[in-house]
Amino acid sequence: MNLLELARRHPQRPADGVPAWMLGHFRRRSITFADGHSDARTQVHWLQSRSFTLDLRLPDAPAPPLKAWADYHAEELRQLANQEGWMADSHWVDGQLGWHGGVSLQVHNRWPEPARLQRIGNCLMEFAPSGAYVEDWRLQAEGGPLIGLRLWEEREVASGRLLGRGGGLILCGDRLGWVRGRPAALAESSLTLREQVAQAQGDPAALARLFDVETSLALADGQGGYRVALSTLPARLGQPVALDGFAWDAAGHLRQQLVDAEGCLIERTFEVDTLEPDWRAEVATPCSAAAQAWFVAERETLARHLEILS
Repeated sequence: MNLLELARRHPQRPADGVPAWMLGHFRRRSITFADGHSDARTQVHWLQSRSFTLDLRLPDAPAPPLKAWADYHAEELRQLANQEGWMADSHWVDGQLGWHGGVSLQVHNRWPEPARLQRIGNCLMEFAPSGAYVEDWRLQAEGGPLIGLRLWEEREVASGRLLGRGGGLILCGDRLGWVRGRPAALAESSLTLREQVAQAQGDPAALARLFDVETSLALADGQGGYRVALSTLPARLGQPVALDGFAWDAAGHLRQQLVDAEGCLIERTFEVDTLEPDWRAEVATPCSAAAQAWFVAERETLARHLEILS
């Protein structure tokens, strides 16, 4: 069954989770640090389901060309190793959002602080409690299905070989985020991913293990499917995201079977976080009656250059 049809036939959503104003796909417009410097160029995307987050951060630069791992030179490997993509559980407590567990391309936590969040209109402001930075996020998808699936594992059916463990899929409107974790944890090391990759240059097996994790953002292709627009893996750019082959098993788990690019039958096992066929995000947020009256009274100047920034 197609995933969108599955959501229509079997809608469900958890009783709890993050606040509704936090759901969906947000693109970071800028980050400003305590020293006054800002970055408005790094490509950063945040997709939020009811109880988990997907995050993708890529430089404002063309992706390195697709090559065999042994053929990448040092600067290309460094660019790939500086990318960020992860999935983690979301915990909303006392006005702060924290993240725990999950899987990540990076081997250390680059963003250890929780987030103090406030949403006004389509703008979600994230403040680091330490004062280190503030991020300005803008809501992208405003409606359509909202689907959140946690990936438990991905296996090759014929051999039973484990291809990936952990991750997830979040589909909101015409945007889709996908994370698949490494099949096995990397060996304990005090080195960052960037340092481990530099040491592994010229060793295709070692590089393949380090980069055997994916975070991708796909956009609706106008034909009922989704195609990868941004990814931590150059090979995934322009490729479709399979939404067919879903079915419930006897134990109540959601499974998907699909054929990969090499012609192998693959099976993924998911846990459902939410299946909402008709989700709607509100662009406008509440404000007091006094604030509404102020805006009306001053509208002649306040509204003269208004637009929705994304």
